[in-house]
Amino acid sequence: MKTAFALMLMLVAGPGLATELDRTPLEATTVGGEKVRLYPNGRWKFVDAAKAAEAEKLAGEYPENKARPAEAQGGVFGVGRLLMPGDKDYNRGSLNPKLR
Repeated sequence: MKTAFALMLMLVAGPGLATELDRTPLEATTVGGEKVRLYPNGRWKFVDAAKAAEAEKLAGEYPENKARPAEAQGGVFGVGRLLMPGDKDYNRGSLNPKLR
């Protein structure tokens, strides 16, 4: 009975502990000798702040990174109008008077 309870506890608590450990970025060194942080989602960043800022600036010039800004609303799957903060229609809510 105790072993069944211990096994059930490990099955329930195990994935939560594993995901917490997986979120921590890893420190690594490239072939060129630069130190980087590797994130679980596949992204990486330089540890050195100056190199990281230079890389962000360079990445901003690529067209695939000039997509919808994070603060914009609308534009589902690249179709439709993008609403930026300050636009009169930004965050206006529903047009249904019952839901206002």
